[in-house]
Amino acid sequence: MEHLLQINYGDFFIGILKVLIQLWWLWLIVIGLGILKIFIEVWLPKIIKKWEVGSRIKKGEKYRSDEDLIKWLRGLKPDDFEEYIANLFIRLGYEAEKVGGSHDGGIDVIIKKDGETGYIQCKKFITREVSVGAVRDFYGSFVGHLATAKGYFITTNKFTLEAIKFAEDKPIELIDHFKLIKYIKMANKDSENVCPKCGGILIERNGKHGNFYGCSNYPKCDFTKKI
Repeated sequence: MEHLLQINYGDFFIGILKVLIQLWWLWLIVIGLGILKIFIEVWLPKIIKKWEVGSRIKKGEKYRSDEDLIKWLRGLKPDDFEEYIANLFIRLGYEAEKVGGSHDGGIDVIIKKDGETGYIQCKKFITREVSVGAVRDFYGSFVGHLATAKGYFITTNKFTLEAIKFAEDKPIELIDHFKLIKYIKMANKDSENVCPKCGGILIERNGKHGNFYGCSNYPKCDFTKKI
């Protein structure tokens, strides 16, 4: 009797398995609905967000004067400003990912190019200058990756003299509102602003013999170009 019950139970489970196999199309529908749910809840908001930011970027960069452009950038929400900076570096030829948030550790955007990684912190200041303490804290957030990393501290205002002096001998590029405008203009121009030696950005600098274009990756890259 027990043997018969075991056979019956086995047949029962085999029968269920056959039914499930025959209903493979139902499983596809269930899996498809799950994927659709993830897309709607996770990916679609990100796509819409990027589209909205891209639209605002195009609209904002139509301002005629540099002063109006800075005013527009200062009017962005901090999260949107970080998205803007990530988009800016993408247009400059980098891979860029916005990682800012309440637990970002001082890093708002991570960029990559030619095997090197860059860490960006964004400060959307209107009247306040970036202090040396803020730059020092930012330096501490990526100092453990100095072998292959560089820091970019970007603000819509200015840096204090102490902050500038602190960054002089460190792999940190301080980008104030004046230099930020230059980066934006470079992103909107052709490849003549790209360093032919390393792919960096050619930035106007002051020298003993006048102004010239120097690579943003200096001192690692010493390419220069006459204006």
